[in-house]
Amino acid sequence: MIDAAKYGPWAVIAGGSEGIGPALAEELAKQGINSLLLARKPEPLEATAADIRARYGIEVRTLSLDLTDPAMLDRVRAATDDIEVGLLVYNAGASHRTGPFISWEIDDVMRVIQLNVVGQTLLSHHFGRLMAARGRGGIVLMGSLAGVAGSPSVVTYSGAKAYSQIFSEGLWWELGQEGVDVLHVVVGKTDTPAMARLGIDHGDEGDSGLDVARVALENLGNGPITVMPKMQEGFIQLCTPDRRAVTLGNASFIMNSTEGTWQD
Repeated sequence: MIDAAKYGPWAVIAGGSEGIGPALAEELAKQGINSLLLARKPEPLEATAADIRARYGIEVRTLSLDLTDPAMLDRVRAATDDIEVGLLVYNAGASHRTGPFISWEIDDVMRVIQLNVVGQTLLSHHFGRLMAARGRGGIVLMGSLAGVAGSPSVVTYSGAKAYSQIFSEGLWWELGQEGVDVLHVVVGKTDTPAMARLGIDHGDEGDSGLDVARVALENLGNGPITVMPKMQEGFIQLCTPDRRAVTLGNASFIMNSTEGTWQD
């Protein structure tokens, strides 16, 4: 599924404690690639790492941190300066609340931007430089169908995911000249523990974390974008030049949805 010689021997997975992150770490472990898992909560982080170590006999490091912390990059560097990172996956990112943009406190607005825009940009810059110097490696940035069209009630998150897509496209070309692959993965309804805690079951419309992990790794060399198969029809519909129409349609969908918003 993935070339360990090109994307190993270590991967850094931001958002590595549950859902898509552990699935990625497990698929990489099958190919002999070690992982550093980043997430806020230490307990699920350590449980995931211990499980993968026990089953695959590889190294798994953990780093419990808030990706919006101004010292985030320094802490990640301290945990990785002694290893060779061939793959970065930025899987972290969500909108921790919904509602009209102007009703949000500015600290909440900035937290979404820090997590979904600044965090992936800092890590892509740091590890991208190192990968380019070696002439190999890969970067995977997780996006969302919410980033393809204006999404009322999560406008900051939606805009952040749009940034991720356009950022990925340009970075794909630039780093491609240096032998480094970049991929933006457009996901939609994904069944994760976070969704389960909210009582959300997507049924047949949803993807599992493993589904997303496998699509991402299988398409890493096929950037700049891949869209989850179940989301492809919606993605095409939202890419129409009539931005007024898609935004009005999106607004109607979101405001009438029992889930209230789109989150990956």
